[in-house]
Amino acid sequence: MRYEVRPGPEHFLPPAAASMGVRLPNPGEAIVHGYIVPEEQAMDEAARRFLSAKVPTIFPGPLVLWAWTSTAEKKAKAIRHLFNVLKESVGPNQKPMLIPMPDYRPKYPKINPEVEINPNHPNLTIWHNRIDTCLFIGVHCHQANLTLKIVRGGTNCYTMAMCAQAGHEDAMLSFHDITVDHVIRLADKVRELKGTVPGPAAV
Repeated sequence: MRYEVRPGPEHFLPPAAASMGVRLPNPGEAIVHGYIVPEEQAMDEAARRFLSAKVPTIFPGPLVLWAWTSTAEKKAKAIRHLFNVLKESVGPNQKPMLIPMPDYRPKYPKINPEVEINPNHPNLTIWHNRIDTCLFIGVHCHQANLTLKIVRGGTNCYTMAMCAQAGHEDAMLSFHDITVDHVIRLADKVRELKGTVPGPAAV
């Protein structure tokens, strides 16, 4: 039976998806649950996941939080645009969040899970805020891979990743070689599907 990358909790040490046969996509492709799909299909799925989540959350990393290049600045503005569109598009029972991952130094147990995510203990932030769907963007690959495995192992959060390089097989959904255009396209897709995707019921 083929291994699928699905929300957990899987177990204490989930296997690396690559070791289970999940491969990275080629240009024009993305990964959804460990399967290679057309990029546009993944855009649609990502927007639907955001719109149907109770706490859709974006976790920007240092590659877009710090103005170290003009491209980083443009991506940061695009991410803010995506978040603003998400806020405008969700229903009253949803609570979109934007929580930064400014650096990778371990802070456990002093992390403030309301204002940042600690990549070495991401489950604390996800548990505290009851995050059920999240997007990693601007996170260095080695830290994203570590964090995504921890999230999959110990939470039921649906993880998505927008990677500037090869992508992340340990996310449930992953894009690669992303540009500012990818972020804007996802925002446009969220706006396009607004009202067509059932949101979560009130608790």
